[in-house]
Amino acid sequence: MGHSVHSEAYKDLLAVLIAAREEANLTQAELGQRLGATQSFISKCERGERRLDVVEFVEFVRAMNADPSAVFARFIARAFGRP
Repeated sequence: MGHSVHSEAYKDLLAVLIAAREEANLTQAELGQRLGATQSFISKCERGERRLDVVEFVEFVRAMNADPSAVFARFIARAFGRP
């Protein structure tokens, strides 16, 4: 089991988060405002320069007005090929 932010599974997580943000029609700046963060913070998270923990994942997704369980299920399906 790898612990790198650069693992394929973590890249899948970031791709799912970016897709969720784009589906919510939010820019990085708009998401940052909702989270009380800067656009550059969101960018660093999305590029994998700053690793998100599970609590931050839920905060990000809720700020997009999306369901964290549904977004996480998309990640599991993409990264591991099963729901």
